Amino acid sequence: MTKSEKTLRVCDNGHEYYKSSDCPTCPICEQERKPADGFLSNLSAPARRALESNGITTLEQLSNYSEKEILTFHGMGPASLPKLRAALEEEGLSFRK
Repeated sequence: MTKSEKTLRVCDNGHEYYKSSDCPTCPICEQERKPADGFLSNLSAPARRALESNGITTLEQLSNYSEKEILTFHGMGPASLPKLRAALEEEGLSFRK
């Protein structure tokens, strides 16, 4: 298997970073966007973006979806479900059945 070369990129905000994939996301911008607290702060950047891009920014909104629906979102993987379940349970909520 051939290792991809990392290329220098510059995002719209002027951050310089190296990436070997086609992913256009700037890791510096993503780190700056990461919430300091709340359930979204416990997720990986792709999982957080998956929820945000589907209009889910609160646990109440999250509770309107089933686990199966959440897993269909691009960027959301099964490793995020335990974190989401725990956050919902702390607030007395759960995924829709």
